Amino acid sequence: MSRRGGGENQRRRRARSRLVQALYQQLLTGQPPEEIERQFLAEGLEGCDIAYFRELLHAVPAAAEALEARFVPLLDRPLAQIDPVERAVLLLGAYELAERIEVPYRVVIHEAVELAKRFGADQSHRYINGVLDRLAGQLELRAAERAAAKAGR
Repeated sequence: MSRRGGGENQRRRRARSRLVQALYQQLLTGQPPEEIERQFLAEGLEGCDIAYFRELLHAVPAAAEALEARFVPLLDRPLAQIDPVERAVLLLGAYELAERIEVPYRVVIHEAVELAKRFGADQSHRYINGVLDRLAGQLELRAAERAAAKAGR
């Protein structure tokens, strides 16, 4: 298995950061992904993995209902009470856990935690960590990945 170079990891990290902002905007305004994409591209996405940004900007909202069905049972409150920033981070993390299997689950969770620290409320990163970790345990391929990681400790 090949490893991504540091530059590519940084580009993906920047794309995730911009994705949380774009998903947050979409959650608040209801704008279609195409409109948000045009806006973000016009503002500039220097240093980002633009292909990843574009793909997930369209894929995450399209899968939002299915993603929420997976993580809502893991929440300690109704989805309507989840802060939109936290919801955007959860949607992105849940999508990557379920659909981007080439990204190790630990990377998905770490990146989501960092995004919550950057954009979310104080201590929201702990909540995000717990929800996504439990979700990873429920996804068959991720559960196997977690078990292999624990066995290798």
